[in-house]
Amino acid sequence: MTIPPRGQTGKSTYFVTSSTSGKENILQTDRMANLLIQVLLDYREQKKYLLHEFVVMPNHFHLLITPAEESTLEKSVQFVKGGFSHRVRKELGFVGEVWQTSFEDRRIRELADYQGFAEYIHQNPVRAGFVSKPEDYPYGSASGRFQLDEIPQRLKPTARAISTQA
Repeated sequence: MTIPPRGQTGKSTYFVTSSTSGKENILQTDRMANLLIQVLLDYREQKKYLLHEFVVMPNHFHLLITPAEESTLEKSVQFVKGGFSHRVRKELGFVGEVWQTSFEDRRIRELADYQGFAEYIHQNPVRAGFVSKPEDYPYGSASGRFQLDEIPQRLKPTARAISTQA
């Protein structure tokens, strides 16, 4: 059964997960992981979406992403997955299926959700035993190596909300 289109989703932020075909460790090499990161950053620079946080694991990725206002979440993920599939075949000669069909997503409705998913993304390589600190993992935003987009303004606490918490 096909999922009905959501319409424009460009004013919302999402936690997105997508896995490789058969959960194979396709993204485990430097070349593959860095190519996916380059695809993520290239489409961000083209303003196809805002990219807030990410991690590339050997067989999946996680993102905190806000589609461009005139776009959809599906289109944003299509840029990432389709762009990577095209480039990995062309540039690295990869043959075979790259991704599982579809992806999982959760809409971020408030700052606490955003912070929780950001922490989940940062801790993913630590939980997998790849590093002891998130900033040591080279294929994620916690490394501090990448220029990313800020938390969307609508999720930031207002001065009034901060004063009522004090």
